[in-house]
Amino acid sequence: MYPVTKDFLGKPAPPGYVAGLGRGATGFTTRSDIGPARESASTTSTSKAEDQGERFKDAENEEGLFSGLPYGADDEEADQVWTQIDAKMAQRRNGKRKDESMAKSDQPAIEEHLRGAKRQLQTLTADEWASIPDVAQLAETAARAKRRRIAADPRRGNNPGERMVQVPDSAMVGVLTGGGMDESISASVDDGAATDLRALGQARDAVLRMKLDEAGQATSLKSTDAAGYLTSLSSEAALGIGDLARARKLLKSVTLASPTHAAGWIAAARLEEAAKKPAQARAIIDEACERCPRSEDVWLEAARLHPKGAAARSVLSRAVRALPQAVRVWVAAADAETSDAGRRRVLRRALEHVPGSVALWKAAVGAEPDAADARVLLAHAVETVPHSVDLWLALARLEPYATAQRVLNRARRAVPTSADVWIAAARLEEQCGSGDVALILRKAAASLRANGAEPTRDAWLALAQQAAADGLPATCRAIVAASSDAGFDADDTAADRAAAYAAEAARLAVSCYEAARALYALAAEAAPGSVDVWMQAAALERAAHGPSSARVAEVLERAVQRLPQAEALWLQLADAGPGADWGRGVLERAFAANPQSEAIVLAAVALEAGAGQSARAVALLERAVQAGGSARVWLKAAALHRRLGNAGAALDAARSGREKFPASSHKLWLLEAQLQGDAATARQTLAQALAAAPRLSPELWLAAAALDARASVPRARAVLERARVHIPRSPALWLAAVRLEANESVPAARALLARALQECPRAGCLWAESVLMAERPQRKAASVDALKNAGAQDPLVCVVVARLFAAERRPDKARAWFGRATAADPDCGDAWAWWLRFESSLDEDGKKERVESLEAACEKASPRHGQVWPTVAKSPDNDGLSTTRILHLVAEALAQTRQFT
Repeated sequence: MYPVTKDFLGKPAPPGYVAGLGRGATGFTTRSDIGPARESASTTSTSKAEDQGERFKDAENEEGLFSGLPYGADDEEADQVWTQIDAKMAQRRNGKRKDESMAKSDQPAIEEHLRGAKRQLQTLTADEWASIPDVAQLAETAARAKRRRIAADPRRGNNPGERMVQVPDSAMVGVLTGGGMDESISASVDDGAATDLRALGQARDAVLRMKLDEAGQATSLKSTDAAGYLTSLSSEAALGIGDLARARKLLKSVTLASPTHAAGWIAAARLEEAAKKPAQARAIIDEACERCPRSEDVWLEAARLHPKGAAARSVLSRAVRALPQAVRVWVAAADAETSDAGRRRVLRRALEHVPGSVALWKAAVGAEPDAADARVLLAHAVETVPHSVDLWLALARLEPYATAQRVLNRARRAVPTSADVWIAAARLEEQCGSGDVALILRKAAASLRANGAEPTRDAWLALAQQAAADGLPATCRAIVAASSDAGFDADDTAADRAAAYAAEAARLAVSCYEAARALYALAAEAAPGSVDVWMQAAALERAAHGPSSARVAEVLERAVQRLPQAEALWLQLADAGPGADWGRGVLERAFAANPQSEAIVLAAVALEAGAGQSARAVALLERAVQAGGSARVWLKAAALHRRLGNAGAALDAARSGREKFPASSHKLWLLEAQLQGDAATARQTLAQALAAAPRLSPELWLAAAALDARASVPRARAVLERARVHIPRSPALWLAAVRLEANESVPAARALLARALQECPRAGCLWAESVLMAERPQRKAASVDALKNAGAQDPLVCVVVARLFAAERRPDKARAWFGRATAADPDCGDAWAWWLRFESSLDEDGKKERVESLEAACEKASPRHGQVWPTVAKSPDNDGLSTTRILHLVAEALAQTRQFT
């Protein structure tokens, strides 16, 4: 190679050159470097350079690079050619613009097209405007339809959002055809590589897509217009034809590749059936029967595709000859027969070939019209198939009692692990009225436990419920008793078992009374000292047979024998009898077992007083008082004397009782004050009570304030203020103060009520009063606050809400809230009375029936509390009245309370 020599080397540097200036170097120049000064440029050369610069200012005009050259003939000719070209192009553009303007003038604007339609919009009604679908609604409808199509896809199962994954083609073809998978390799196939797996997959996809399209058409024709539906139908038909042709070709390749594979033949036949070509489908399935004679599915498919009658019977006749052990083929052949005799003949031939098939035996027995022939057939069946419990039970049902017993004994020996055989034996004994059902089922439980086949506890209870539903109560109870140990461990205590039995009985009390009764018996046996178990058992009998039934008395009689010191059981037993003599006898026995029991003495007093035996009642009370009775005994004695009209004795009893118990019974103080002859003496008695026990009860303060309010409101206000000092968070005291202020000044009462709600934020009576005192526009908001703070289960709040709806003339709502109030607290008598007052004020059809139903419900609930109910019920004038009569009296008294205006 030769070195390259730079052309500037050895030459002089250009003027003003500074070495390294491009790299940032700085130099200096001296006169010795540049030499003498050069001559300045001439004026002529400068102007010439400026003229040369003007040549390149405008490239669009005629001046350019060659503007300084001479203009010849060639240049002129070229300019003329370009001028002609420009004129031609301008003419063409003008013609195009003219055509476009003419087209626009001939075609009216969009506004002109829509002008008539806009005028017609003026005639649309409001309903027609409302029926115009919204764009968002159409989008939501389309999305909902898409979700339904996805959910309806049978390949997705219960998870519409799951992703689809390809499965083996042979499995898919087997599922489509309804047959199984033949995993054997035919000897006629030379090489496995000859099978086109891709073709199999495409065939599978085609058949499945066709079936899904048919299913989609069946469910998507509900909301389409006619024109759109026809258009989509035509497109789907064209697509279906193409799919059928492709699927037919692919399935043909499948059958050619695997001629002994039954699933491919069945798929091909069903494809032709879906294409509405039954003749071709039958031809394909007939060829399949020749190629796959050992496939049950092929023969059954052939019988299905051939017309019912001789053709189907002929196919099935060939099938049973090819597959004499196929149970399904024999059953299908029997079903294809048109006469009962032919069906029986086919089934008997089937049993000759397959004697061990339970399904064939059942079908043959069911085809016999005569019970005797069926009995003979079943006798042979149980000998041939001794492990079938159904055949044994069917034979036992057809045999008489003695023979049925022997049949069931043989069945127990043949199938020792079946509980159904033992239960069938118990059913037989109960239906025939002989034998010990409980003993049979005890043996059943022991035998099943020994053989390791004891049912679970839930299974036992299910069998018991089934027996009760079949009208076999003894069998039901015996099953429950036999299952007493099922589901329990050896270390479970008797109390644990009793609790479990009682819980199960409470769960079955409504659905299966007999099972619940048996479970309570087990609970009482496991825990005989539990009063709650006996009470629950008695409540079950009372709900099923009434309060005074023999079943209730029987349960309570057994209870008091186990628990003679349980006073509650004795009292319930006294009420369970038919009359006073029964109750008197029970209470005498109870008093003998509990000589110091005041509850039994007072129950005897109430019984004698109710029966009109006043002398005996007084004698019993005197004995109890002399025995050192409690404050309750003294109170009952004073109340009885007042009821009998002996005011002096009543006053002495009340005074003696409160002197003996000055700080334990406020009712004695109140009764003494009520029995006083004048208000001053009563006020003095109440003052003594408040001085002795200021925190005993708010009722004492309320009674004192009520007496003072008659004479002086300020004095009553002072009493209630003192009461709130001693009992600060008493809703009753706050309510009394609010009502006292409301009689003088409603704004002051509202202010006091606000303070009361701060002290007692959950008091229902105060919130109910706030609704009553609210102005009409604020009542609804006040009721919402009351329900929020006191709760929707407070009876007084529910009542005031019901009264609010009643004032607005909304009886259905009011009735619903009254029902909620009585359901929340059936013991609140005021709720029942307000409801009765509401129903009585209506003038509707069915008023009498509703009032009678309300009275019956109140009588059953027997309420004892409320704001007005106790005052009316304990009045001496109303002593001995029924609950219904007191209900009407309380409803009348409620008219004096605050009402909605």
